[in-house]
Amino acid sequence: MNVGLLCVLWISWCIMHSILIDTSVAGFIKGRLPGLTRYYRLFYNGLSLITFLPLIVATRMADEPVIFAWEGYGVPVRILLLVLVFLLFKGGAKKYDMNYVLGMKQLHTGEEHLLLSDTEEFTETGVFAITRHPWYFGSLILLWSILPEYPQPVFLAACILSIYLVIGTMLEERKIVAQYGDSYRRYRRRVSMLFPWKWLRQFWL
Repeated sequence: MNVGLLCVLWISWCIMHSILIDTSVAGFIKGRLPGLTRYYRLFYNGLSLITFLPLIVATRMADEPVIFAWEGYGVPVRILLLVLVFLLFKGGAKKYDMNYVLGMKQLHTGEEHLLLSDTEEFTETGVFAITRHPWYFGSLILLWSILPEYPQPVFLAACILSIYLVIGTMLEERKIVAQYGDSYRRYRRRVSMLFPWKWLRQFWL
């Protein structure tokens, strides 16, 4: 498949993903079809997956030159990054409710907030004292460490998804601020959104 077409398809997937997770879309469905609210997350996850997998296959099958590869000293660095991804996801799982993220909990409660958690409080301990979004940060690292080498189509897809993850994190922040208000604003001043430069700064001073 043409690399340009692949980029267009990846960007289209990101736009679709963003539109469907927007609170106004969910609010519209809840207002017009309240009985379907409990199924929204399952629908969202299912549609995202069945449209994501063919893109992955097409991108991996595209025969193009390698742009970036983990070689030499980069191999142990890649392994360390994958370990970091595991720790970020494990730390985030202590806060996030996987049954809620997957959409199973909503089948019983009928509620859908489109956040990663439906709890009334957010935590500032553990990995959340280092980065506000460990799963988004972990996903960014995973994009650039999951493969030993990155042919041009994969490299471009990783760039597009990286930009999308950053934008998605910023949109998620708006929802969380709307839910928690000043307490979350104070938390934002103390902890970095993704890369933990505020946490690392304490070791430099």
